[in-house]
Amino acid sequence: MEPGFQCAGCGEWNATTVDDSAGRTQSYVEDCQVCCKPNLLRMEYDSVQQEFVISSELE
Repeated sequence: MEPGFQCAGCGEWNATTVDDSAGRTQSYVEDCQVCCKPNLLRMEYDSVQQEFVISSELE
C-alpha cells in the first residue's frame, strides 16, 4: 500500500513519501493535494507491522 494520509481539513486521501533515513519518528508539514490546507504529519515506525503509521492534523 502506498503511504499516505487523510487530510484533516477536507478528508481526502493524499499520497506521500516517507524518508526511511530520517528516523523512526518524524514530523513535517505537507499541503493537501485537494484543498491546499497545511497538514502537520506525524510518522512513527510500527515494528510489528513493519511500516510507518501516519497521523495528520491541521497546522
